[in-house]
Amino acid sequence: MTRITSLTIVGAVVAAAAAGASAQPALPPGPARDLVQQKCSVCHAIGRITASGYDQDGWRGVLARMGGLGAQVTPAEADEIATYLAANFPDRRPPAVILPGPVQASFQEWKVPTAGSRPHDPLATPDGMLWYTGQMANVLGRVDPRTGAIREYKLPHKNSGPHGLVADANGRIWFTANFAGYIGRLDPATGKVVEYKMPDPAARDPHTLLFGRQGQIWFTVQGGNMFGRLDPKTGQIKLVTMATPRANPYGIALDSHGVPFFDEFGTNRIGRIDPATMRVRDYLLPHADSRPRRIAIGPDDMVWYSDYARGALGRLDPSTGVVKEWASPGGPQSQPYAIAVLGGVVWYVESNTRPNALVRFDPKTGSFQTWAIPAGGGVVRNMMVAPGGKLALAESGVDTVALATIR
Repeated sequence: MTRITSLTIVGAVVAAAAAGASAQPALPPGPARDLVQQKCSVCHAIGRITASGYDQDGWRGVLARMGGLGAQVTPAEADEIATYLAANFPDRRPPAVILPGPVQASFQEWKVPTAGSRPHDPLATPDGMLWYTGQMANVLGRVDPRTGAIREYKLPHKNSGPHGLVADANGRIWFTANFAGYIGRLDPATGKVVEYKMPDPAARDPHTLLFGRQGQIWFTVQGGNMFGRLDPKTGQIKLVTMATPRANPYGIALDSHGVPFFDEFGTNRIGRIDPATMRVRDYLLPHADSRPRRIAIGPDDMVWYSDYARGALGRLDPSTGVVKEWASPGGPQSQPYAIAVLGGVVWYVESNTRPNALVRFDPKTGSFQTWAIPAGGGVVRNMMVAPGGKLALAESGVDTVALATIR
């Protein structure tokens, strides 16, 4: 996602003026119609609004994010606009399908301090803390689940757009600056940030990162269509461009041998990186319209993926190339997204149901169980296994982070 700048806003105004009012979809009558046209069409075509749908709280969240990007809307105006938009452009997501089962899951949720920060990725660290990337607020946040205290670290580089994050053995937090083309390292004790710039300007949006067996950092570059390797000892970065155009490397995970696998969200492929040569082997998924968005690898080295486009859960056996798929309980429009494997069981989130649903799939029995996420989820983009049999989640659209305890 690209952050809106003042030049973007000016360009949008000029484009809107050139297109003329007749090219815009008509907004229905209502007390806030003029406000929407005045406040929202500065940055967006009206068609983008009319094609969306949220409840009143969802529209308030959208307005909070836009406020973080520079939109000039007062709280009173935001309430009026949200009421109008919810009445005319309501939430169109399918309802979550809740399936009972033998497992219990309970949720702890924390609202982050900065409205519209859109927490993107969570990180549960060994000291019990829960970190998150406040992508739209340009912060890294840390929650103490024992007390509920939250501290935010403002990044010195403006418009960094922090995205993925991981911790090293010394407790330093590494993150991808998705808007600014660098990988950062935060020392929580001092607040100091060290930046490792991408050596190629085409690698504009580093996405997800993880530590390899030898201490190197592997990462994907979605829009730049690359993957990369950073040596933290030297700061050297090596980038490799994908052979497939617009493959959009996205999520990344390691198998038991330390081999990185990643999904190619722009295609129907899963990639495997040779750690020594950085060559890629592609595994083609059977459906041309599959779009794997996140992956997780089980203790048996099976690669699990969330098929965002088809509403399915998939499993790739890298030793044979055989793929097996299961329809997600929420249906083809449920948009499975965040995914993790805990104790050989697959957990993922349906990100387009109302509310988002946490899904458990037992590969041994082939059975599903689901839970409604209490705060709604608002698109859970990533999650990870946390200490103590828990799952850490970032609920992007509702400015919330969570721990789910599994029993």
